[in-house]
Amino acid sequence: MKIKGKARNVQAVILACLGVAGILALGAVAPNAVQLLRYLPGVNKSKKNYYVKSTISRLKDKGLIEFVSKNGKTFARLTDDGKQRLKRYQLGEMVIKQPKHWDGRWRVVIFDIKEMSRHKRDQLRLQLRQFNFHRLQHSVWVSPYECEELIFMIKTSFGLGREVVYITADKIENDKWLKKLFGLD
Repeated sequence: MKIKGKARNVQAVILACLGVAGILALGAVAPNAVQLLRYLPGVNKSKKNYYVKSTISRLKDKGLIEFVSKNGKTFARLTDDGKQRLKRYQLGEMVIKQPKHWDGRWRVVIFDIKEMSRHKRDQLRLQLRQFNFHRLQHSVWVSPYECEELIFMIKTSFGLGREVVYITADKIENDKWLKKLFGLD
């Protein structure tokens, strides 16, 4: 099930609050999230508390947050799945900066992900396309711009390690078509 529009934004705000604080008293989660919702377009002001309460309930049902009790107070914190979801939201906010002048170096991402992890492989390809990488071969993708941090975030987000390798190369044979594709000629 894909999360769309306001619901996704509200989830991102609540997960971000918990991600920054680590653990929050349940009473502190809702007011902080409600204050942040004023920056989201299209969220009806009279329904903010409803959005927050229902979203917190859905996050718990999905296993993204959990409630713990300490000294008679209830606290909310991210689960491991919640941390992964937060990383994906953060990944969606990342951009590759395109400098005015290209440094002449290619950034190459190669991967070897087993068939039993096909979903991760397909998600990786989708992410690379979204960040304007172009395919050299089926598991070899290239960009002219610095993006090591992005690739690290992608690897972390999908639980990939040695299966994905980031390379900076000075030259790619017959790269005129790539330069034209990226508008570097």
